Amino acid sequence: MAIVSARYRSNCLNRFVTFTAVLPFEEYGEEYFNPNQEAFTDDTPMKTLYLLHGITGDEVDWLYGTRIAAYAEEKKIAVIMPDGGNSFYFDHYYAEKWGEFIGRELVQATRSMFHLSRKREDTYIGGLSMGGFGALRNGLKYSETFSKIISLSGALVTQDLPAREYGKDWMETEEFYERTFGDLNKIKGSDLDLEKLYLEHGKDTEIFMAIGTEDFLLEKNRRYKTFLQEQKAKLHYLEEPGTHEWDFWDRNIRRGMEWLLEK
Repeated sequence: MAIVSARYRSNCLNRFVTFTAVLPFEEYGEEYFNPNQEAFTDDTPMKTLYLLHGITGDEVDWLYGTRIAAYAEEKKIAVIMPDGGNSFYFDHYYAEKWGEFIGRELVQATRSMFHLSRKREDTYIGGLSMGGFGALRNGLKYSETFSKIISLSGALVTQDLPAREYGKDWMETEEFYERTFGDLNKIKGSDLDLEKLYLEHGKDTEIFMAIGTEDFLLEKNRRYKTFLQEQKAKLHYLEEPGTHEWDFWDRNIRRGMEWLLEK
């Protein structure tokens, strides 16, 4: 296994971006060979999970918060973790196309750098909290890229906007939502509307959702789960005791990765 930190100039974001990659590899050359595993070949490139962090996080959050590196090696799947800032992973304006960056550019860039499969059925997206929203939003919008989505404790906040009530915490104020999403009255029917995105793009996409029963985002996830079930979506939905914390995400990213690789 290798853990790689990379930096390149993004055309979608008009600046340099960073990401961390976990790459299982078995062949170390003729002199250094790991006898416990089989080498990837040109005929068997790596399946890939693009994994998004939550708000206030960065490209190494998953490494420090979970055993994602061990799971990637165990499952023989590459994991690409970009720094997404506090963007919610959608296109803000012409100079910051976060959605296109995640859904197209980063995938193309990493495929050119590493020995990754170019097949849709081998390419997945996941995330926690804000990253769970980003995984659903971009996994659906760019369904030609991703075949499966993992959303853990997804911050599915756009389904409730404009809200009748806002909180006092900086991430719950009306000002925060307006700065992040723009005109809140225009979300319904836009490409921030997860129901619209599913109806337009998601019929062939499989979705894994997990949420803790003590998580403050529980009801938002339940509502989207109900919508998906009504649409007869290919949905695996899990609730179990837990809050908005790393122990829950560690358990469920492993479950999610097992689900990704089911035949």
